[in-house]
Amino acid sequence: MGDVLSKKVLVLNQSYEPLMIIGAKRAICLVLMNKSECVQNYNDIVKSQSLMINIPSVIRVNRYVNFFRNNTILNRANVLIRDDYTCQYCSKKSNNMTIDHVIPKNRGGADTWENLVAACGKCNTKKGNYLLDKIEMHLLKKPKKPNYLFYFKQYITKDVEETWKNYLYMKN
Repeated sequence: MGDVLSKKVLVLNQSYEPLMIIGAKRAICLVLMNKSECVQNYNDIVKSQSLMINIPSVIRVNRYVNFFRNNTILNRANVLIRDDYTCQYCSKKSNNMTIDHVIPKNRGGADTWENLVAACGKCNTKKGNYLLDKIEMHLLKKPKKPNYLFYFKQYITKDVEETWKNYLYMKN
């Protein structure tokens, strides 16, 4: 029974936007207190003397929760995750990437999502303090700040629950 209650549950806002991931035990409490409703269930059941309840996989809160949608922290790890550990100049994949300022700091470039990219050591050294057009280097894609679903994609494994995919805007 302990394994069943340790399952993860996706919490949706009243508007069906993903909010967070919680444990099954907390999700059951929210459903029993009528603070949320079960949208999808696992195939597991928990029984007590007076109650039998399906383990929720996805719940929806009954009241809209205001939340800041784009609060992904700008740091090295998140830039590498956004860029999938892929050099944005030569497309080499590696766990040993550096971070490059597209517009170098000494030319007014800032530490922003739009100015930081993953780069292999070779490309970062080649680019140096130059602007891209001066040395004929090109970005694979324009860097941008990740949306609020980045949190979920960052912390969910590749074995994401099938029942969650529609709510996380992931392909089936």
